[in-house]
Amino acid sequence: MTDPTAKTATPHGHHDHDHGHGHGHHHGHAPGENAPAAVELAHWASELTPAKVPSVVRRAVGRQLLDGLGCVLAAARTGQAAPALAVAAGLGGPAECAVPGLAEPVGAPAGALALGALVHALDYDDTHPGALVHATAAVLPALFAAAGPAAADGPTLLVAATAGYETAVRIGLGAPYRFHARGLHATQIAAVFAAAVTAAVLDGRPADVTAHALGIAGSGAGGLLEFLDAGSDTKTLHPGLAAHTGLLAVRLAAAGAEGPATVLEGRNGVYAALADQPVTAEHLMGDLGEMWHVTAVESKLHPCCHLLHRTLDAAAVLRDRLTGHGGPRSLASVVAQVPPGTVPVVCEPRPHRVAPRTPYEARFSLPFSTALMLYDGALTPGGFAREALARPEVAALAARITHTEVPYDGADAEAPGVLRAVTRDGTRLDARIDGGPVRPPDTARVMAKFHANAGGETPATRELAERVLRLERERDLTAVQNLVARVLGPAARPGAP
Repeated sequence: MTDPTAKTATPHGHHDHDHGHGHGHHHGHAPGENAPAAVELAHWASELTPAKVPSVVRRAVGRQLLDGLGCVLAAARTGQAAPALAVAAGLGGPAECAVPGLAEPVGAPAGALALGALVHALDYDDTHPGALVHATAAVLPALFAAAGPAAADGPTLLVAATAGYETAVRIGLGAPYRFHARGLHATQIAAVFAAAVTAAVLDGRPADVTAHALGIAGSGAGGLLEFLDAGSDTKTLHPGLAAHTGLLAVRLAAAGAEGPATVLEGRNGVYAALADQPVTAEHLMGDLGEMWHVTAVESKLHPCCHLLHRTLDAAAVLRDRLTGHGGPRSLASVVAQVPPGTVPVVCEPRPHRVAPRTPYEARFSLPFSTALMLYDGALTPGGFAREALARPEVAALAARITHTEVPYDGADAEAPGVLRAVTRDGTRLDARIDGGPVRPPDTARVMAKFHANAGGETPATRELAERVLRLERERDLTAVQNLVARVLGPAARPGAP
């Protein structure tokens, strides 16, 4: 048997870069019948090659990375995530990672922190509805931060991103919605593991180092939902904190630090401690390599909590029905039907949902977002700006929008969107959007959203989109990063308006 800590080329031809590993005291775990989930995952990720990634999965990975990069550009263009950018600039480090909005490159862990905050700043980044995990926010920050120091080529970028997406969604699907029920943000929990896997594949780490990195990363899993009651935007920091943790976990494991192989399913593992739900390695990783989850990740068409989207789609239908009835002002009452799990996230506490105190709180408000849709016919990132919170007609309508709980068997984010409205003259108007999974977004819609987020369609944004959609053909990330800088121009810097 070969030494598991010996330097080897990964199957996709990318050589390991030493961040100090090779100490030789790791205990190797071979995957077998009863291997822990982290060991199964580590071996699968370290042996993944482009040839093993189905073409439909490749397309989905490219599409979702493009969607996420658009979210990064929109945030950088509008001066979002300034505290995270300022802290990343202050941390500095070797010039490993270019961050949109920063004049100088920073070290990879600092860059991961900033990129994670940027991708999630507007809550416009994608979600896997079944896992309720922001999948690209869990992958993109680690991918773009760690690619530079690893000198990763296109095939390696594709494989690392694919492994990261699969990790992120599987962690959420291990106990769907259970982390949220315990007051925790599933994305930060999933993202520490996804970031570790992504960075380990980029670095060409062997399976045992990757397994230890997962074990270490698990101690950084968390992310409290207390912001829901406080109006703060702490949640936007969660993917950055997670990516930072994941990158550090890989470097620690490479330097010889050890992590528990049973970090996921163990007696005090992530699911027992944070979801209050026991799981088995088989439940988490049983169909790894056969079932691919990135194809079910949904790009958002509204820049707000995914649990609102079906209701908002119904609001767009209702708005059309109000033509000839006097428009949204004519509404005496609107009742939204929602599954019980949605209520504590977007309906309560009611005073702060009817009159959000901050733009971020508005993105988690069913009455306010629905009123905005009924008036404007579309939600844009600018629609949640501070000025929008002061619109008297939106505030008055939000106060007349209430909810009623209707149980739904599937994922809460896939429940039907149903609005029952009564106008001031007594006319009843209903709008309904069916529940269930939706087809993955077509690339054209994602492309249109990307160009809008990038500030308009130009030769540079078109070339950027083409390169990201076919990432495996790139020599490295340099051309992509140069195009990002060109698209942003000199306007994007910390604190820019």
